[in-house]
Amino acid sequence: MKVAVVGAGAIGGTVGAYLVRAGHDVTFIDRVEEHVAAINGAGLHITGPIDDFTVRAPAYLVEDAPRPFERVFLSVKANATRQAAQSMLPLLTDDGYVLSLQNGLNEIVLSEVLGAERVIGCFVNFGADYLGPGEIHYGGHGAVVVGELDGSTTPRLTELHAALTAFEPQARLSDNIWGYLWSKLAVGAMITATAITDDGIADCYAMPEFRPLFAAIAREVLRVARAAGVRPEPFDGFDPAAFTPDATPAATEASLDDMVAFNRRSAKTHSGVWRDLAVRKRPTEIPDQLGPVEKRAAELGSATPLLTALLGLLAEVEAGGRRRSLDNLAVLDRVRRGQVPS
Repeated sequence: MKVAVVGAGAIGGTVGAYLVRAGHDVTFIDRVEEHVAAINGAGLHITGPIDDFTVRAPAYLVEDAPRPFERVFLSVKANATRQAAQSMLPLLTDDGYVLSLQNGLNEIVLSEVLGAERVIGCFVNFGADYLGPGEIHYGGHGAVVVGELDGSTTPRLTELHAALTAFEPQARLSDNIWGYLWSKLAVGAMITATAITDDGIADCYAMPEFRPLFAAIAREVLRVARAAGVRPEPFDGFDPAAFTPDATPAATEASLDDMVAFNRRSAKTHSGVWRDLAVRKRPTEIPDQLGPVEKRAAELGSATPLLTALLGLLAEVEAGGRRRSLDNLAVLDRVRRGQVPS
């Protein structure tokens, strides 16, 4: 299979490297000149507890990329999606498609720019980090699911799924890709809350005093999903049924326990959001991931006080006006309890 991977960082670089190793024809396209030069030089090195190998494949800056491609895997931050989609217009063949290897509802933006018929949805939950030019740390397995936006099963989808099993043998096809994307948004909101502390994901989920908060955050996002007619899907310990208003406390605790166990198995202890804040010192993609949830909630008349408060705290941390601390979870918990304005 011939593929262009646009965004050769943690997610795109890892998936692309496995496809190269499996014999697929992969071209990497990235905006970081040093990364492109490193891939063209010594190759792309995948390191970590799961694997350690180097692949060689051509890499280009966006403006220098060859064209056209029938298949483009997009793996840029959500806040770069629209610009990337516009730059991909000349990269795609007339009957080509883009696979969104991203977090959020980027398929909506891609559909607006490219047309829905040229977009395939994808859900990824594995752990990886960009360490530097030409080097990516693959820290932990996670679910990989692909699906047509309309729920149909097509030849291009089955071909794509078969190729992705070279990376994740348990990769799945789904007729409900939106259910996975919305479930990931619920978990993404929980992860964002951990990122405004300096504690790891699993450590935060395991804290008894904040478990009601994490459950409430997930519940808030899932309420919007269900109001929008979406059926959330379970993955990697997260059970949407455990975060409904009528779920038993035991069910919620069990799912949180499973999420702790899943994250403990990964060498990636902190999220990419935390790395953006603490290591790379740059704005996160979260406003473009969770902002659409807040907007959709308003359209549906569903209140999201925790999400609004979380985005506000994140903005303060990004601007340097607030420290990363467990105190931020305490602020959110007071919002949950109705003790402070959201």
